[in-house]
Parts: sequence; structure tokens; C-alpha cells
Amino acid sequence: MRRVFSTQAIQTAIEKSLPDFEKVAGSSAVRTQESVRRQFARDESHFISPPPAVVLEPTNVEQVSKFMKICNDRGIPVVPFGTGTGLEGGSMSTLGGVCISTQQIIGEPQLREQDFVCSVKPSTTRIALNDAIKHSGLFFPVDPGADASVCGMVATSASGTNAIRYGTMKENVINLEVVLADGTILDTKGKGRCPRKSSAGFNFTELFVGSEGTLGVITQATVKVHPRPQFFSAAVCAFSSVHQAASTVVEILQWSIPVARIELLDTVQVQASNAYSNLSLREAPTLFIEFHGSSEKEVADQTAAVEDICKSHEALDFDSGASPDKMANLWKARHNAYYAALALRKGARGFTTDVCVPISKLADVISETRADLDEHEILGTVVGHVGDGNFHVILPTIEEDKTEHRKIQSFSDRLVRRALAADGTCTGEHGIGLGKRKYLREELGENTIRLMHTVKKALDPKNILNPGKVLPEL
Repeated sequence: MRRVFSTQAIQTAIEKSLPDFEKVAGSSAVRTQESVRRQFARDESHFISPPPAVVLEPTNVEQVSKFMKICNDRGIPVVPFGTGTGLEGGSMSTLGGVCISTQQIIGEPQLREQDFVCSVKPSTTRIALNDAIKHSGLFFPVDPGADASVCGMVATSASGTNAIRYGTMKENVINLEVVLADGTILDTKGKGRCPRKSSAGFNFTELFVGSEGTLGVITQATVKVHPRPQFFSAAVCAFSSVHQAASTVVEILQWSIPVARIELLDTVQVQASNAYSNLSLREAPTLFIEFHGSSEKEVADQTAAVEDICKSHEALDFDSGASPDKMANLWKARHNAYYAALALRKGARGFTTDVCVPISKLADVISETRADLDEHEILGTVVGHVGDGNFHVILPTIEEDKTEHRKIQSFSDRLVRRALAADGTCTGEHGIGLGKRKYLREELGENTIRLMHTVKKALDPKNILNPGKVLPEL
């Protein structure tokens, strides 16, 4: 689906619409100051984009609906913006246009404790959600590292360290409130409904999970919450090679040991995390493993079984029984891996990419990726949620160095095609955004791309919602 936008026409339409925007939400919600607009010009990715022409800050779904109707009637492109923690340029206003910041749509999380669900507004981040419900003994497990908004995590189909046990956003979303391009307010499962399962009608909820703002603006999400495990334990295990570490993960899964988290850091990432997070880990490919259970014995049995498997793969060490404080420090270091990698190079910005492959191919693909980095003398780290075959490569890069950028882009192309050749995907959790549109046709096939355009045209016939993202051209 392609529509050519005229920059001048967009600017003219916005200037004429400013008074109408102010009628909807007041002048304080219509931000045209350059300093404000530049705050919404980019996310955590390496992409560079002009700022939006105006930032709108609605405080409720009705205002979002009215804003969308104005923009749709006048053909103004709209990009929804949450906390700006995306890594593929998905929330950047590449055409100028309108940015709808959803962070002023506030409200306390609405917990239905006995139903194990909670409804949240776009301003609620994953940490804020867990803080709000911790008194109940429940928690929201999807943990991408960044303190992203829950609705933004829905939009990108986020994942994280707990996915191996609790699933990704796709498995944890029950119902969504979405504003469509023409201002229609939609509840994907019916207003207020939160059944654990349903076979009624089309599954519109999953349609919007991972849609990255191209089909609608998510203004409320009802998500699953889970009982907080009573007993925890963690282990750290180092290996001589990434292949050994990844092969260990495969065997742990084959034995169906219900680990809660299992993360891989390669040698370069361990070095970076030691320096950035004041750790003293052995500088070798390392697994961080966490166990959850309803009794000490259950956790101890899981730990012992995993230790036996690690030793059978010639682990260099196996350090278990970490205190709660040590566990917290380890996972904080894992969550800060991105910033630790950037700290390897002063003034660098992160070019980060992720792929996901079948578990059977994981060890080979990670080993080949590490060898590729070394062969081409590219500074980068490999880190990942290897329990579900998903790993990331973080590349500290100087944006102004075009030669280096081409070298890194070539590496990224090889990585994605390596994953696709292994029957995997070009992205496990970052999303498509700007950075991975060119791989989507190769992964999904022409007929699927055409169907995506058919759906897009049905919901957004004027192509105003996040144009130029996700969908490759026909």
C-alpha cells in the first residue's frame, strides 16, 4: 500500500488543523515548540529522522478519537509514541506530521485479582504495573529490559527474559482498546471482557499485537498477571565457547526442566557488563539461569538437574544459590547490557538487531554470528533470551562514519539471512519498524505481504497511521 505524501501539503494541513486540535484538548496539549518536538524525533535506535511537526498529548481515549478523525479527514500522517524505547525506528515521524504521545493518558491499573488480569492505560510502564499490584502476590512477567509502556510492548509484541516460562506479549494480552484511523473506538474482545479463552469471532486482539501503530492507537490493554513464585534461585555458568553454552540450553529444554529465565552473554558482553555494572564474572561465554518453584525442594531439584547438564557440556564453573541481592544485581546487569555495550566506545550510539531461530539451530547460528563479528573486526556483543531461540547483537557505532555504517549494515544483512536460512525470523521481539521492512517479503512470501496490505487498506485506507513502517512496498 503506497501513498505519496507531500511535505508541503502535510505542513499546510497541520497549520490549518492547529485550532481544531486545541478545541479538542486545549492549547497545552498541542505542542509545536522545537525543543518539545525534538524529544519525540527518535527512539533508542540508530536511525535519524526529522521531528514531528506537532506533538499532541491527549488525556483520554475520546480525545485520541477526535484527533484521529481530524487527521484522517485531512490526510495527515500520525505516529503514536509511548516511552520511546523501541529499537527499530518504529515510533519516528519520518514524514513530519503528527505525533500522538500517549503518556498523558493516565489511570491506576485496574486489577481483577481473582481473574488474574489487569487493565492498564498507555502511561503505565511494566515496572509501574508490578509496583501497583505487588501487594496482591501477582506480577506481570514480560520483561524486555527497558521500562517500556505496557501498551507500547503490545504494539511491538515485546518479549524478554521470562518468555521461556511465561510467554511473550502475544500470549499475555486478553483484550485491547484501540482507536482506528477514522476515530472509531474498538474493544477487540468486547468492552470490559476478559475471558481466559474465546472462540468467538475473528481474533482481532492478536491482529493489533505487533502492529507497531500501523493499524490503530492502543489506548488500553488488559493483560494476564501471574502468581509470584514463592521460591527463587539463580545460577551463573561459564563455558569455553558460545557453542557449548547454546548447546547446553538446547539440552535443558529437551529435558523439559521448567527454568524461568536462561540468558546468554558472550565474552565481549561479559567484559562490558563487568566494567559497567561492577561485576566480577569470569570473562567467558556465560549463562544466567533463574529457577522458580512452590517449594525449596522443587527449586533445588531444578538446579541440580541443570548443573548436571552444564557439567556434561564441560562448563568451566557453576555458581548457584545466589542471595536475593546478588540475583537482583545479576538481572540488573543483564537489563543494562545494551548500555554496557555502548560504554565500550565513547560517543557511540547503538545499532542493535535481533533474530530468532528454531532451538535445534541455535548453537550453530550463534557461533557463526560470533565468528562473523570477529572475522570482520566488528566491535559487538551477543546476548539473548536463548531459551526461546532469540538473541541480539549490540553494535556500538559512530553514526557519522558512513563507511562503518555500511560495514555494520552488511553484517546485519548476513545475520538476518543466516536466521532465515535456519527457518527462523528476522526479529524475535524488536519488531520491524524501519530497519527490517526489506526482509519481510523474503520471510513471509509475496501472498502474505499482499494480505497485510489488504488488511491495512481496510483499516486505514488513507495510510495515515505510521506510514512507511512495517509493510514493504508491493
